[in-house]
Amino acid sequence: MGNNFLLDKTLKQLANDDKNALEKLFNYYYPRLYSFSKTLLKLDEGIEDILQEVFLRIYQNRKNIKSTETFQSYIFTITRNLLLNELRSQLNEHKAKEKIYRESVAREYLLSEKIEFLELQEKLEQIIETLPDRRREIYLLSRKEGLSHKEIAVKLDISEKTVEYHITQSLSEIKKKMREIGLLAMLYFYFFL
Repeated sequence: MGNNFLLDKTLKQLANDDKNALEKLFNYYYPRLYSFSKTLLKLDEGIEDILQEVFLRIYQNRKNIKSTETFQSYIFTITRNLLLNELRSQLNEHKAKEKIYRESVAREYLLSEKIEFLELQEKLEQIIETLPDRRREIYLLSRKEGLSHKEIAVKLDISEKTVEYHITQSLSEIKKKMREIGLLAMLYFYFFL
């Protein structure tokens, strides 16, 4: 198949639906296209499928192939284009997998953080429950309901100084108990007392 005469003859046979002509082209070009493909893809995976597609396209366009001078450029151009499509596809697939992985890790991290937060919140509520009744009531009005010292004082008919005192004492007791169980640093991370 080294000279243009044999190639011209084979292309004419192919245009006339001679399947042996396609086999001759396959046997001659396949090793060259395979080497060319390997330089672009660097992997053997997928090359055979791409080369099958190349020869399928040549067979589908067999009636339109006229010049033996441009055939080699034509077959290598088809191969290159299909290889580039494969590379783009692999890149997009890699990006999609990477995105799914990042989202999965983020979800796992957020779930872990949420579980930690809920556990910490539960421990904090247990500690709050140990506060004396009046102190607990004032603390909850301040922190849970968001009332100001003045609003708490009016609601409970006590002085603002008394409210301040109970909140200060509540915070002190909570910090002490959290420190005892080793959760003070985590408490500051989630809540700003």
